[in-house]
Amino acid sequence: MRISKHGHACVRIEHEGHVVVIDPGSFTSREAVDGATAVLITHEHADHLDLGHLAATRAPVFTVDDVAGHIRSGAPAVAERTTVVAPGDTVDVGLPVRAVGERHAVIHDSLPVPANSGFVVTAGDTKVFHPGDSFELPGEAVDLFCLPVSAPWTKLAEVMEHARAVAAPRTLAVHDRILSDVGLALTDGRVAAYLDGIGDYTRLPDGAEL
Repeated sequence: MRISKHGHACVRIEHEGHVVVIDPGSFTSREAVDGATAVLITHEHADHLDLGHLAATRAPVFTVDDVAGHIRSGAPAVAERTTVVAPGDTVDVGLPVRAVGERHAVIHDSLPVPANSGFVVTAGDTKVFHPGDSFELPGEAVDLFCLPVSAPWTKLAEVMEHARAVAAPRTLAVHDRILSDVGLALTDGRVAAYLDGIGDYTRLPDGAEL
């Protein structure tokens, strides 16, 4: 199994010929979807959803109904291979996937709260959890947690608590493009220290693998 990070919030999971790509958005290069056999989109924000990326692959897309609506209006050809998932649904995309949660974290009371589905992907003996933009918990033990480390809807204390609540043996930093190198170093140090004795914390450069 191979797990790699591709710009901001995008993660590729490769296992036994299957390539599952989560959230190849506007901060992610097109190569992230090369060879994809399935694409999972957590929610409608542009840093997670890029219709051009979806059109560049023939892979089936699995996402929430709100995102499916954007796809129908902006990329009709992609809509023909798009499946809507609801909280708790389990789908087979070549690898077992379970949808987790239903709403984006609140950014501000003045802004709408879109639908958001996290995903637990099982690749052999490894369970990978990507929450999208939410503080959702996976509802089961997972081996790797893709932790959003910076966003308009969170602060460092909440990032630390989210990581400890999931308590995965390995935590991979994602959703990091809006932090400077100084901010990333601060976040990395705080989260790693807070997870001491629980599991390892890692942040990868674009395209790098665990």
